[in-house]
Amino acid sequence: MVKIGHRGACGYEPENTLRSFSMALDLGVDMIEFDVHKCRSGELVVIHDDRVDRTTNGKGYVSGMDLRELKNLDAGKGEKIPLLSEVIGLVDGRTRLNIELKGPGTAVDTCRVISDCVKTKKWAWKDFLVSSFNHYELRIIRREEPRIFIGALITGIPIGYSKFAERVGAYAVIPSIEFINKKFIDDSHKRGMKVFVYTVNEPEDIIRMKDMGVDGMFSNFPDRLRD
Repeated sequence: MVKIGHRGACGYEPENTLRSFSMALDLGVDMIEFDVHKCRSGELVVIHDDRVDRTTNGKGYVSGMDLRELKNLDAGKGEKIPLLSEVIGLVDGRTRLNIELKGPGTAVDTCRVISDCVKTKKWAWKDFLVSSFNHYELRIIRREEPRIFIGALITGIPIGYSKFAERVGAYAVIPSIEFINKKFIDDSHKRGMKVFVYTVNEPEDIIRMKDMGVDGMFSNFPDRLRD
């Protein structure tokens, strides 16, 4: 069962910060999940919302701010909003990365960053999972670099179960714990896909997901995800 640190270890440290990712590494996760947007100056930055208001001391849209402005914000406990490249540098191959595409136009640049890591550093294709609720962005990933693993995010259970994810060539389908059921899990497995569920924090839910046969879980408290 794959233990995935949700936005690092955001139950303990400010989400999507280097501090949170370092904690997740210390807790022995199999994968770290985080979100990327493109800022006004073109860099890929790691933040969940399209605005900075909730997670920093600033206000405004990420896409309307350049990197210098974003780096001047406090993302919690004195942490700064990291670049995608900074997260990759911190982790340095010690665990796998799940990059969730948030803003528009993030697929091509993310693909280039991953390809460069595989070609010039000690990373492998299997070390990266690119996911999104925007399945059009996932199609771009598939077109640009078929070797990148894809995760299709959903909030409900489609009529055709995981058929939609099969169409985009997904390695994994990623449903919410609020909607998951055994039929969906079985259907995904029959189609050759993994099932990673978000966000699983409570001990009784962790046990329930294991009993249902999921392949991995995202948690704000990844140390709770015991084998």
